[in-house]
Amino acid sequence: MREEHEVPLAGLTTMRVGGPAARLVTAETIDEVVDAVREVDDADEPLLVLSGGSNVVVADQGFPGTVVRVATSGVQVESEDLCGGVMVRVAAGVVWDELVAEAVAQGWSGIEALSGIPGASGATPVQNVGAYGQEVAQTIASVRVWDRREQQVRTFASLDCGFTYRHSVFKASPRYVVLDVLFQLVPSELSQPVGYADLARQLEVEPGARVPLAEARDAVLVQRRRRGMVLDSDDPDTWSCGSFFTNPILSAGRFTDLESRVAARLGPDAPVPPRFADPDGNVKTSAAWLIDQAGFEKGFALPGSGAAISGKHTLAITNRGSATAEDVAELARHIRSGVQEAFGVSLVNEPVFVGHDL
Repeated sequence: MREEHEVPLAGLTTMRVGGPAARLVTAETIDEVVDAVREVDDADEPLLVLSGGSNVVVADQGFPGTVVRVATSGVQVESEDLCGGVMVRVAAGVVWDELVAEAVAQGWSGIEALSGIPGASGATPVQNVGAYGQEVAQTIASVRVWDRREQQVRTFASLDCGFTYRHSVFKASPRYVVLDVLFQLVPSELSQPVGYADLARQLEVEPGARVPLAEARDAVLVQRRRRGMVLDSDDPDTWSCGSFFTNPILSAGRFTDLESRVAARLGPDAPVPPRFADPDGNVKTSAAWLIDQAGFEKGFALPGSGAAISGKHTLAITNRGSATAEDVAELARHIRSGVQEAFGVSLVNEPVFVGHDL
């Protein structure tokens, strides 16, 4: 393990904000991760587990305890057959998009629509990462974790992970530290059915069609770059946590109320709020659409702030190069309040706030 002190955390996050960690421990093996976490817990000190830093906004004051940076590596095929698929065990510290690229190259179908998402593989079950019609919950067979309360390694089968929209048992509590993930992928040169309309149009196929894996990955990357959702060190529009707010899930009655509020605010010819079916009978709508219709255009920023809405997508809050964590939080609060006032819908932030909140 490598130990450092007073290390700025901004450089370890995709939002590029955050003060120093009192202590930073970089763990490169599972044993090192477990030992580092156990040491901090035994000392009853504050702990922050960090991997790719793509879904976190650290306070300007930094973190007063120990940050354990998970830098483990390794992608291992445990079994492969036509019936059970390809079982691939992935260390938590593996860069997610590198795994997706490897899956496409090897002819493993199931995560190609998740191309270009920043961060590490171990964070994907925490957030139940999803995009373009896929979620990792669809391909995760099990998740191995360190249980901080019981002081032991545990394995969660997929059904025990509590996967819902952008949520899991691992996100609900800091009790579990993900060590590795077992994915069950499909041996195929073709993608899973294309389930996103814009993606299908770009590929010039009908929704539900399957295309070569490489074509699906390339098309997703084009879509994400168009929205500023692929990290680029030269483009501040990508210095973000990706989608900052989750898409609201409303009851049928609340969605009807939303339609009424939209009509009252925008007039009888107002556009209809997007609606998508939810497995529980609710209605999912678009956070980006609500933000835009509430008057927050691409590039919007508060006076004197270093943070702004992306110039490519209203769902991303970006660091224009000089933002502080408080700039990000202040803009997020302003957007959330504006949407609440306009449409009665409370947006929920997707990234985790460390040392401060909204």
